[in-house]
Amino acid sequence: MFIEKTTQHDSKPEFYRELAGQLQALLDGETDPIANAANTSALIYQMLPDINWAGFYFLQSDDELVLGPFQGKPACVRIAVGRGVCGTAIEKEQSILVDDVHAFPGHIACDAASRSELVVPIFREGYVFGVIDLDSPLPGRFDADDQAGIEALATIFTAACDWDD
Repeated sequence: MFIEKTTQHDSKPEFYRELAGQLQALLDGETDPIANAANTSALIYQMLPDINWAGFYFLQSDDELVLGPFQGKPACVRIAVGRGVCGTAIEKEQSILVDDVHAFPGHIACDAASRSELVVPIFREGYVFGVIDLDSPLPGRFDADDQAGIEALATIFTAACDWDD
């Protein structure tokens, strides 16, 4: 059973271990990818401090991502693979941490208040099919611990979903 709880942690890895447990409980028994993406983005948005956007983009073709469930201000709907931080993460099939989005070539500014970004690709059966995208109004908000923590949440999300529906 899911019970959201906010606690103090001595370290980010400890925080993300607890957040992973909360996500497991939240998604337990639900297999719909859209419902699970909605609840995953809501949990991340509620629990991570200093973020202004948390959500998903999913590949709709070999060359385009389309906006999925999210929390925050309205966002860009379509992003070309290879463009912006999300499109680059898909193209490279790896997470991307950006301390200052203004210094990232080709950054797509959906919210002018965003200053840093973390994008984590989502894999299914060895293929990338989307990303979890986090934005913050603070420069340098995300680090390697955030990246590892969100990568773990992406794995939980993918495992919970029934992709054959």
